[in-house]
Amino acid sequence: MPSTGDTNSCARAARRVIGIVLAATAMIAATDTAVAQDIVYQPINPTFGGNPFNSSHLLGIAGAQNKFRDPSATTTQSQADVFARQLESRLLSALSSQIVSAIFGENPQERGTISFGGQTIDFVRSLTEVTLNIRNNDSGETTTIVIPTFIDVD
Repeated sequence: MPSTGDTNSCARAARRVIGIVLAATAMIAATDTAVAQDIVYQPINPTFGGNPFNSSHLLGIAGAQNKFRDPSATTTQSQADVFARQLESRLLSALSSQIVSAIFGENPQERGTISFGGQTIDFVRSLTEVTLNIRNNDSGETTTIVIPTFIDVD
């Protein structure tokens, strides 16, 4: 049979636990109510409305995971092929710079024709726009580009 001292210490311990529980309950009840916001779904893929800065990252991951290869694609490139492609790119870039200079440079021309490598570029400058006609001489295909000049004419 427990002694009176043991009963008193058990009762004190029980009162202490009840006091702690009541104090914790009072503290929780006294705090402000919980604040929450709606959960909003934000897609990752920019195709479905996600952040457009994710596109290059997602494309890189997809390319790394792609196990399928085109059997007709040539994977070996000689240094001469790489050099020829780079040289062609540099020459076309220099040519396009000359065309831009002829159209928008210090002494812009009103019209002109430039022929190179089976293509002919005609340009006509008006008050409000520049019209470029790029014609493939072999196929006859024509591409027209209209560039506004952004000059206010009053």
